[in-house]
Amino acid sequence: MPIGEDERRLSLDERIRLRLGQCETLDQIALVLYRLLGGGFTVWEEDGRLLETRVQGAMLNGLRIQIHTREHGPPHFHVTTHDIDASFAIRDCSHLTGAISRRDQRLVEYWHRNARPTLIRVWNATRPSDCPVGVIDV
Repeated sequence: MPIGEDERRLSLDERIRLRLGQCETLDQIALVLYRLLGGGFTVWEEDGRLLETRVQGAMLNGLRIQIHTREHGPPHFHVTTHDIDASFAIRDCSHLTGAISRRDQRLVEYWHRNARPTLIRVWNATRPSDCPVGVIDV
């Protein structure tokens, strides 16, 4: 179910209600639940809002770059492959945690020099209003 331009303006809760309202069969509503259960979502206990818990920046042949919605500081992204499981600060690409060879780290740093504006946009666009780690000032 691709998202149309009008639908992008809706909150996540509104998009889910719209999608479910358009469903006509049990199979269609089951697909929405399947995507919720497997797509990195949670329900905020205080008010019942649906939140995305992670945003996949990219996934290609086992490479995964993720930015989680509800995160601790500093703002960072995760890189995972068959032999890398590390996180890096968005601001300066400093290695925060995890396993990565020096060669691969240099490649991530090289990539980050040009990917940083997109990482900042994704981070800022996915901050819930009550997230303890706010947006990144450019």
